[in-house]
Amino acid sequence: MTTLRLTSSHDDLARAAEILCAGGLVAIPTETVYGLAVRADDADAVARLYVAKDRPADNPLIVHVADVDAVLSVAREVTPLARDLLARFAPGPLTLVLPARDDVPDAVTAGLDTVAVRIPDHPVALALLHLAGVPLAAPSANRSTRPSPTRVEHVLADLDGRIDAVVDGGPTRVGLESTVVDARGVVPIVLREGGVTHEMLGVTGVAEARTSAHRSPGTRHRHYAPALPVHLAEPGTGPGVAVALVAELGGPVGLIAVRASGALEPLTATDVTVLAVPRDAAELGAEMFTLLRAAESRGVAAVVVEAVAEEGIGRAVMDRLRRAADATAPTSAS
Repeated sequence: MTTLRLTSSHDDLARAAEILCAGGLVAIPTETVYGLAVRADDADAVARLYVAKDRPADNPLIVHVADVDAVLSVAREVTPLARDLLARFAPGPLTLVLPARDDVPDAVTAGLDTVAVRIPDHPVALALLHLAGVPLAAPSANRSTRPSPTRVEHVLADLDGRIDAVVDGGPTRVGLESTVVDARGVVPIVLREGGVTHEMLGVTGVAEARTSAHRSPGTRHRHYAPALPVHLAEPGTGPGVAVALVAELGGPVGLIAVRASGALEPLTATDVTVLAVPRDAAELGAEMFTLLRAAESRGVAAVVVEAVAEEGIGRAVMDRLRRAADATAPTSAS
C-alpha cells in the first residue's frame, strides 16, 4: 500500500475526511506535532492504528475534538477546573484527562476509566474534525520510540505504506507534544510537560501524585529515540563535550548549541558538525525533533545538545531531551 499524500485544499481535506469516516488512518498536522488520526468511536480502526505505529496497547490515546461542547462526546464530566482550563487554553496544546464515557472504546483509553482529550489549534486539524463530524484519536504520527514528526517527510519516513494518507500542512508551530493535565480534581496535576507551561497554568511543579501518571499518553514507554546516541551538556559546554566525545568514539559528532545571539564561534575541531544554534528554549523546542532526525543523515556518531533552563517551555524541552538521552544510552551487560 502506498500512502496517499494530500494537500490542505478543500477537495483534499474532503477526501481525507472520507477516509477517516470509513475507518482509515490519516496523518494530520496539528500545532504541536503531526498526529495519526482515526475515528475514536471505531475500535477496529483504533486497533489498526496501534499496529501501524507498533504502539504498546497499554498506552492510551489523545482524542481530538472540534470545540468545547464536543468534549462531552468522550468525557462523562467536564469539571469546573476543566472548564476553566478550556476557557483559557483551548484551542491549544493542552490535553485534559477526564472521566471517560462508557461508550469510548477500551482501545482508546487503554482500559482506563479516564480519557485524554484536547482541541487542537491548527486550521487543518479543526477543518478535518468538522468535516469528519466525529472525535479523532490521534497520537503522534511516528513509529513507536521514534522522535515525533514535525514535518510531513518525517511521517512518511516512518509510516509510508502503513497508513492510508497524510495531509501536508507544512512544519508544525510548537514542535513539542501537548501538556497533559489531570483535570478531575480542583487543582491541575501536570502529567506531561508541553506547550502550556507551569507558569501559564499557575502551578509550581509536577504534582507528586504519580499514581495518575499512567493515565497520560506518552509517559510510560521508550520515546523520542533517534538512531544515534544523544548526550546532554551543561549550558555553554557543548563544544568541549563534543570534542571529548569525538576522541572517545573515534568518529564525528553533531552539536546543537544554544546561544542568545544565534551564532557560535568557529570551532577548530573538524570532526564536530554544528547542526544548529537556536537562540532559546522555544526555538530549540520547535526544531528539536527535526534536528534529531536530520542528524541521522549527517554521518555523525552521536549528538551533543546543550541543556536549557528548566523554566517555561524549557521544562518540556528538557523532559524530551532526557528521554531521548535515556532511550539511546548504551545498556550495560548483566
